[in-house]
Amino acid sequence: KGHSDGDVILHAIIDAILGAIRKKDIGTYFPNSKKFKNIRSHKMLRPIIENLNKSNFFINNLDINLICEQPKVSKYRNTIINSISKLTKLNKKIINLKGKTVEKLGLIGKEKAIACEVIVSITKYD
Repeated sequence: KGHSDGDVILHAIIDAILGAIRKKDIGTYFPNSKKFKNIRSHKMLRPIIENLNKSNFFINNLDINLICEQPKVSKYRNTIINSISKLTKLNKKIINLKGKTVEKLGLIGKEKAIACEVIVSITKYD
């Protein structure tokens, strides 16, 4: 039911990067408007990564917690990491993906929702 393609992992990565460089959230750059209706998340990620690079920052660690009952992350971990590596041009070794459940509690536990938390570590270079 997302306004875009609803890719929870890429949206969380975008917000983590924006937070790390002290910018506003994803909705500021890609508002819930007709212009961005059904936009693919990788098209939102690309300019954020480009802005990061132009500002002389680089990502040295990307840690992702996918919170859901299904699917089990272990089955898709390598595929997801490879995809994120390709989209961000980051070395796979600095991308970490973990799956967490909520032990059948709440909307996530009933498999009606999914959540993702991302912590990104960046460094500025001259």
